[in-house]
Amino acid sequence: MKLEKNSIFFVLLVGVLFGFSSPFVSSQLDSCNSALPVSNLIPFNTTSLTCTNAWSSQSFVLRFGQTDSNTWSFVLSAPDRGTYIAIGFSNNGDMVKNSALAGWISSNGGPGIVKQYYLGGYSSGSCPPDQGSLPLVSNTSVIISQSSQLYLAFQLNTQMPQWSHLIYAVGPSGSLPSSNYLPEHSSKASGTVDYSGGMVSGASGGSSFDKAKWHGFLVTLGWGILMPIGIMMARYFKKYDPFWFYAHISIQGIGFVLGLVGIIIGFSLDDDGVNNVDIHKAIGIIILVFGALQVKAFFIRPVKTSKLRRYWNWYHHNIGRAAVILGIANIFLGLNIADESTGWTVGYGIFLAVWGLSCIFLEVKLWMSNRDD
Repeated sequence: MKLEKNSIFFVLLVGVLFGFSSPFVSSQLDSCNSALPVSNLIPFNTTSLTCTNAWSSQSFVLRFGQTDSNTWSFVLSAPDRGTYIAIGFSNNGDMVKNSALAGWISSNGGPGIVKQYYLGGYSSGSCPPDQGSLPLVSNTSVIISQSSQLYLAFQLNTQMPQWSHLIYAVGPSGSLPSSNYLPEHSSKASGTVDYSGGMVSGASGGSSFDKAKWHGFLVTLGWGILMPIGIMMARYFKKYDPFWFYAHISIQGIGFVLGLVGIIIGFSLDDDGVNNVDIHKAIGIIILVFGALQVKAFFIRPVKTSKLRRYWNWYHHNIGRAAVILGIANIFLGLNIADESTGWTVGYGIFLAVWGLSCIFLEVKLWMSNRDD
């Protein structure tokens, strides 16, 4: 028995050192330099398809071409990581409001599943299965697993595809769809395509943390978290003078800049037809104006002995409170528009609860301190 184990170890070691392929541990990535290894398992002719390295960082290879007057054929291959692979079609490179095809192999080596999806948002629930506008040819969509590679094959019934961009996505390793709803992709990218010339540009992108998420993250951090903390510094820590003042203006200044960057990113998003987005934008503009007024207030702050200081305090305090209240409301509205998972909403709600309880505690402590004085 010991001799047998040593022999197996020796074979594997030799295979690693000299590049031999072991049936236990290795697999061959798909390449445009070789023939499609699963062509006999695909229900249409693939011999005339153009091959291109669609997404090098994820080893995505795409074969495509017109195989009939009204038929375009596609075969997308990628390493099998125990999750789904997907390809979408878009006119601008964005995923939202477009359609995609995803495929995966069921757990325990079960049958392959291919579904079309309408990409209504960035969360799993906003991308329902068995919906979308791709004119798929019936009974030609398959996904095949061979030698640790996935091959997603399908055909479109069209003389010339109308979409100028292709979108690629891969799910989290080892995570399969539940009830055919896709878990959020771990990585995605997009590239342009010239169908008539058989050319596809190399896909750019990779992180699932896209522009919409950067918008939400920066605005939430800047105006939904830092701004309320900055208010606490000015309200409850004035006995630590001048520390409270520099902490207050620093936190508010950083929060304003982050929120401003987030709003700029937000205005660059493609949001045509998204429900309540106009209200979300309008509130965001009001918050931005209030924030700008606060910045201006810092530079026109009268001295403490001035009679105008009383009116300045009223203006500064109430404009700031209004901006924070609107910011919190708009964050929840934005999470609803994006149809994000409840985890984001619950997480921000927990922060607000801790912040609110802290304010109540400090307010009571301040009141008792003033009463003793």
